[in-house]
Amino acid sequence: MSSTARIHGVNKPIPAPIEHYENFPVASWLCPPRLRPPIAAIYHFARTADDLADEGESSADQRLDDLAAYRADLLATAQGLPASGRWPQVFGPLATQLQAFALPVPLLDDLLDAFAQDVRKTRDAEGYADRAELLDYCRRSANPVGRLLLHLYGVEDAAALRQSDAICSALQLINFWQDLSRDVPRGRHYLNDADCAVHGVTRAEIEALRPTPALLALLAEQVRWARELMREGAQLVHRVPGRAGWELRLVVQGGLRILDRIEALDHNSLQHRPTVRAADAPRLLWRALWM
Repeated sequence: MSSTARIHGVNKPIPAPIEHYENFPVASWLCPPRLRPPIAAIYHFARTADDLADEGESSADQRLDDLAAYRADLLATAQGLPASGRWPQVFGPLATQLQAFALPVPLLDDLLDAFAQDVRKTRDAEGYADRAELLDYCRRSANPVGRLLLHLYGVEDAAALRQSDAICSALQLINFWQDLSRDVPRGRHYLNDADCAVHGVTRAEIEALRPTPALLALLAEQVRWARELMREGAQLVHRVPGRAGWELRLVVQGGLRILDRIEALDHNSLQHRPTVRAADAPRLLWRALWM
């Protein structure tokens, strides 16, 4: 599933938007020890839900049923009631951290809503009508992760939340444009209909994965959009305290580096999947230092 609500990357030295939930390092050495348990609980909650939506051979309807059961366990846990017992490794630790840190349950619920939407969209071969609809998906699939982390750090003013949303939505978009060669063959369409129409690009052309001039121009526009969003939120790195602020700098720079690599391919991520590599570490650290 192409979602930037990605928070894997445990102990990864250079965060990068590569696999689902890997845009946000979890419980790494930069994280204050007292926050490692709640961040790990959020990670396992999101990772397990993502697997329900995306892994294995289950039908779309079965995935939706499992996500509904998972949501029922979330709501029960939030109310101090027993969960079903299907996912004790998730809801046992989560119950403790919900109480200890007053984690906002609606943000966790938004993630599940986004996962279910992805399943339905893929099942029904639906795309997104325009940027507003795609950003609404990002609002639920990616932005909750940033807001949950800010909650843990006690940074909750309106400006910081807007900047966090911009970073998270940018990371989600970056993941979309990075993963076209994977997502399109799997029936996932994130290039919105309105932008496609402006460039005269059809669904059939996208599914052929051929880098036509019109399609490459469309992708160039999407890359610019993601870069602009990231820049809108980048000042947040100065608001997040301590080592976490430095980790956020690396997250931002990792996302921007993926965009650099897409541009270096003349925007042909239809046939190539750019990634951040170990050799990029000095560049990312230097850029992070000068943010």
